[in-house]
Amino acid sequence: MAEHRAYTSTDVGSSPTGPTFMSAPYSYLHIANAKQISGKDRWLLRVLEIIPGFFAWGTLLGMVLASWLWPLGAAIFIILFDLYWLVKTVYLSLHLRGNWKRMRHNLKMNWAERVENLKWDHTWQIVIAPFYKEPLEIVEAFVKSIANSKWPKERMILVLAAEERAGAEAKNIAETIREKYKNVFLHFLITTHPKDLPGELAGKGSNAAWAGEQVKKVVDSLKIPYEDIMLSCFDIDTQVPDQYFYILTYSYLTTETPERTSFQPVPVYNNNIWDAPAFSRVVAMSGTFWQMMQQERPERLATFSSHSMSFKALAEMGFWQRNNVSEDSRIFWNGLLYYKGDYKSEPMSYPVYMDANIGKNFWETVKNVYKQQRRWAWGAENFSYAVFGFLKIPEIPLRKKLFFTMIMLEGLWSWSTNALLMFFLGWLPLALGGEAFNSTVLSYNLPQATRLIMTFAMVGIVTSIVISTSMLPPRPGGIKKHKSLFMILQWLLMPVTLIVFGSVPALDAQTRLMLGKYMSFWVTPKFRSNPEAEKGVGETGVSTLRKAATSVSEER
Repeated sequence: MAEHRAYTSTDVGSSPTGPTFMSAPYSYLHIANAKQISGKDRWLLRVLEIIPGFFAWGTLLGMVLASWLWPLGAAIFIILFDLYWLVKTVYLSLHLRGNWKRMRHNLKMNWAERVENLKWDHTWQIVIAPFYKEPLEIVEAFVKSIANSKWPKERMILVLAAEERAGAEAKNIAETIREKYKNVFLHFLITTHPKDLPGELAGKGSNAAWAGEQVKKVVDSLKIPYEDIMLSCFDIDTQVPDQYFYILTYSYLTTETPERTSFQPVPVYNNNIWDAPAFSRVVAMSGTFWQMMQQERPERLATFSSHSMSFKALAEMGFWQRNNVSEDSRIFWNGLLYYKGDYKSEPMSYPVYMDANIGKNFWETVKNVYKQQRRWAWGAENFSYAVFGFLKIPEIPLRKKLFFTMIMLEGLWSWSTNALLMFFLGWLPLALGGEAFNSTVLSYNLPQATRLIMTFAMVGIVTSIVISTSMLPPRPGGIKKHKSLFMILQWLLMPVTLIVFGSVPALDAQTRLMLGKYMSFWVTPKFRSNPEAEKGVGETGVSTLRKAATSVSEER
């Protein structure tokens, strides 16, 4: 093996000269919101920013008015909506089970062996991990996970992307880890993202973009063709299974247009799941389940959180956007617009393991979970961004424009309204309909019909219990046995979590966007209260999934 090099930011240059963008065929590629443009285009984008919140509030207020002025119509709407929700629940539950089976299958596969059948020895992996003020043990757990992966390290560049605004401690953490792992990785790069660069929003996107530009200089010095490189941008709490880079390489080499494709694993929030409060566990697993369902509908899939893609595409687009909050999903929409509709996201049906949201106490956890969900819901900014681009780029097929517009609008509307309609507003006709409506047969049957339909819809909770239980990592020492029972009973909280940590933060985010009150990037604090949660949690998660896969196969 060649002599190991441990690059630092001084190797590649870190002068804070501000971001540089590659030239693009679409001049609005890197806009974040309407404030950044002027004239008629600004007003057009503002109208598009208003639409998600307008539809959400229109539905909720319309339901209140209809229950008062036309209770009969409101009651009929509620029954039809509940039937729609029942069908949707069954439909999504089938997708969830399908992806769970696919993940189990993929975890049993020997991907290194499958890759050997392809021409792959020219391919490289770059891993960028932006971090802010996360503690040493979390950053090191991430690096250890990458070090334990089976990919040959002489064809990997690992990048720890620190923030200048995090102070000397972040740089010291990076240097400590580099010193410990410098003999594992042939190329270990530390970058420090300068603070207060013009045109940037402080956050993961600007840090990752800065790191991308620095690692590009290393790539150029090594004379590696861009099309031979897969780049993964991981949250710092990510733990990868040891074959992750092999299945990524297999996917990259076998997909039809790899240089115009993002590759999306399934985020499984299991690293510290035994330490999380019940409501946080339900929210975390619900997030995993939604991503699993989306994997079964690849035509709807956008990038989310930890993801991988072609380095060539990133370099051509100017890397991640530096001035918006939802950089993880925005990079997909950047690609779709930059390549005029010729870009896709490929599901990997393979897990990466991440942290459930935990604070130092119960109420801090409540606050952190809410803020994280609101930040994710700020992805509503992608609707206005994408539709604005559709109106400006005639080369994108009309059918594709309409498809993405409708699925994005329906998804945002469902996120902010459906739980409220199901569990809260469904009783309004009885409360506001008056004596005339309450004396009708429909008013008598409305609660019974709603209750019956919702009972059938419980199939979704049963599916969640079965799959979430089978995905749990082994119970750490110090955790009492009876907590296993709570892992089942916790799903009774789903109606509450769907409202408090689903519809409400989504409505909050859409309302802010509608009013032009643009959000800044909020960094989710990382906290693990159990020391055993720091010892190869990804490996235990893989082991659990593999055991579940074997068990299911034997039963059949």
